[in-house]
Amino acid sequence: MTRRPTLALVPGEPAGIGPELVIRLVQQPRNDCRLLAYADPHTLQQAARALGLPLQLLPAHAQAAAPGDLPLHPIVNAGRTCFGQPDPANAAAVIGALLAAGAACLDGSVDGVVTGPVHKAAINAGGIAYSGTTELLADQAGVEVVMMLANPGLRVALATTHLPLRAVPDAITASLLEQVIGITRSALQRDFGLPDPVIAVLGLNPHAGEDGVLGDEEITTITPTLERLRARGWRLPGPWPADTAFLPHRLAGVDAVLAMYHDQGLPVLKYAGFEQATNITLGLPYPRVAVDHGTALELAGTGTADPSSLLAAVQLCAALARQRKLCT
Repeated sequence: MTRRPTLALVPGEPAGIGPELVIRLVQQPRNDCRLLAYADPHTLQQAARALGLPLQLLPAHAQAAAPGDLPLHPIVNAGRTCFGQPDPANAAAVIGALLAAGAACLDGSVDGVVTGPVHKAAINAGGIAYSGTTELLADQAGVEVVMMLANPGLRVALATTHLPLRAVPDAITASLLEQVIGITRSALQRDFGLPDPVIAVLGLNPHAGEDGVLGDEEITTITPTLERLRARGWRLPGPWPADTAFLPHRLAGVDAVLAMYHDQGLPVLKYAGFEQATNITLGLPYPRVAVDHGTALELAGTGTADPSSLLAAVQLCAALARQRKLCT
């Protein structure tokens, strides 16, 4: 029988809703995985008190035996945590927790990582250049990655992520598309058990350029790249106009959609199932799944934040970790 995977759990911004979502998560016993938090102990205890829920922090090697038990690898914040008020002094601890969890995955100490929301402005105000956890963990591992968001009915990968819209057309090159499609296809095969995945590719322009009238990137870049990859036997319908690509009859038999930029594909996915949506980093040497929401500073400390995305992220990361074990 395969052992339960151990997942690193990083709450993210201490002043946001991440810590209290972790407290709510550990109130239920888990049979699919063992959780090990990389976080500030005082912040977790503060969140538990605010929620009126039990929390027993355990040594990192311990096993949770009761609701509220949480093994902890402590990463101590420099400043106090005040709900809803990010402190740039804590930026180093937030990044340190993410990197420590990533390092544990790389050395095999844990089997995957689940991350909460990070406040980008607070990290940068703390003197650390940070564009996102996806990029941070990719740099640490020395690999190229792809961001994919998913809910139970839809997977959307992104050719570009956190770029200004005016920079997107120049970023869509043949080499980028080949790399992104290759990473996405390999991850669908290895992590999701899909031997011959179908990846529908969106166009960049309205109506996928309409034969060059509304833009020619489909003619000059996207279609020729898809044709080269189809010659390898890859199943890549497209480029499809984004405004009709997500109709149910078009998505029948499609395993993932590749959008050209962040806000082309993600609004549809979030509308279709925001509470169950997760953010997956494809291409890392280990599974990484994140919540699909922000820090929600206005909800921090109120006990009203919805933990559904964190629950879904843990369940998916555990499943991906088990799938990887089967493939090794």
